[in-house]
Amino acid sequence: MSIPSRWPLPPDGIRFITPRVLIRRLQAQPLAQSLYVTAMGYYPRASGHAMKRRGHPDHILIYCTAGSGSLTLANETLAVNSGDILYLPRGSHHQYQASADTPWTIYWLHFDGLLADDFCAHIGSPERPINIGVQPRVIRVFDGIAELRHSSHNLAEFIQGGHQVQALLSYVALLVQQRQPYAGNNFDTENIRALMQEHIHGKLDLDTLAHEAKLSKFHFSKKFKKATGESPINYFISMKMQRACYLLDSTPRSIKHIASELGYPDTYYFSRLFKKNIGMAPETYRKAKL
Repeated sequence: MSIPSRWPLPPDGIRFITPRVLIRRLQAQPLAQSLYVTAMGYYPRASGHAMKRRGHPDHILIYCTAGSGSLTLANETLAVNSGDILYLPRGSHHQYQASADTPWTIYWLHFDGLLADDFCAHIGSPERPINIGVQPRVIRVFDGIAELRHSSHNLAEFIQGGHQVQALLSYVALLVQQRQPYAGNNFDTENIRALMQEHIHGKLDLDTLAHEAKLSKFHFSKKFKKATGESPINYFISMKMQRACYLLDSTPRSIKHIASELGYPDTYYFSRLFKKNIGMAPETYRKAKL
């Protein structure tokens, strides 16, 4: 692992490396060996920060939350801006640095484990900046992982930290999938999801969705299912049922009122859809949440 140990840590910066003796314990621990943190840092306004590697034994995740920088891979230099995330699989040759004019603020994480390669494949091994936006949820997880530096190398805390990394990578994979449009056409799942959200209280048919994606109904349905695992209409219904769960949890509104609010004048039909999606009737769901 290459850590910029000679580069001066900026004010309010964080950097820690998991001791080798603890890594060996994590590798032997069934609850930890899937994924574990090998190093982590937070560099605010990191003027002068730069790194060059010919290869490294673990995986690296870098998240830029402000400012800018650049990443060089295979003699190609790519801009890195606020909201960009980089996933660098083990062994990759790369170079990156903060901008001289607007130095970046970044979180960085080194990790390894039996599932590290699988998560790399799940994210898609982009090895290039992908903009996911400045996500408070992602920042909170990074901040939580950073607390490991206060753990006095407690094994239980590092096990929990590894589980946080799994949750982080799963969420990053979802964000990356949502933000990447399909090559060769204008199909964009994030745009379709936004359209569905706009119509969450009413109706939306396949013709409208396909028209928005500028595709035939057949090709739109095929591409949408490949991206999400569900047909467009079933996905839209699932979004409605999740909204229904929120309303059942957070409001005293009647089931009839909620059904009507989500575009279902027939309460019995709404209840059947709800049970099919959630696994229980709306009445049962509400009582189970009390």
